[in-house]
Amino acid sequence: MSYRLTLKETTPVTHDVNRLVFDKPKGFTFTPGQATELSLDRDGWREEGRPFTFTSFPEDDFLEFTIKSYPEHDGVTEQIGMLKPGDTVLIGDAWGAIEDKGPGTFIAGGAGITPFIPILRKRIKTGQGVAGCHLIFSNATEKDIILRDEWEEAAGLYTTWVVTEEEVPGLHNRQIDADFLREKVADTNKMAYVCGPDKMVEDVVKALKEIGVPDDKIVTEEA
Repeated sequence: MSYRLTLKETTPVTHDVNRLVFDKPKGFTFTPGQATELSLDRDGWREEGRPFTFTSFPEDDFLEFTIKSYPEHDGVTEQIGMLKPGDTVLIGDAWGAIEDKGPGTFIAGGAGITPFIPILRKRIKTGQGVAGCHLIFSNATEKDIILRDEWEEAAGLYTTWVVTEEEVPGLHNRQIDADFLREKVADTNKMAYVCGPDKMVEDVVKALKEIGVPDDKIVTEEA
């Protein structure tokens, strides 16, 4: 089913990430961590759908997305970054395999943080808390870290920042491989959530299995 949404507001989150708030169709449902296919409601773009994760809560009376734009791609995300209140987009029903299955290690690469935003926020909001949760977040540079202040201020959430294209004091400058995960994953019997670029997810899942995390404890979009 297709739904037309009207943009209500947009605010910057980082230099190339925006929070976009849309009206919510009556009866529309999803669970934290799920996504939808979104396309621009304009000629030449309606068939160019891309997957984006809801970062609002199911009970909210609006739909929110946190979207990273890639101007160099000259595509959908660049256009989304230029949307103004009153513009419309099209979405389908919610889908996705990432959901909260308990405390654990959340490993994100870049915009792959988006399914974890509502999951971690929901744990905080409902009083479940984020004690026992560890966010390992990899980005190209420090300025790319999405919602860093929010995560560092979340009581009980342990955070590890990784940057791959620069050296910054206090941040790790390396790939997330098995050796790194052996150092950072204290309990291999806890859940491990992974989201990011396809190659990164593939490599991290392989590394998690190498350090002893069982298959049924690993949550990805393909699960």
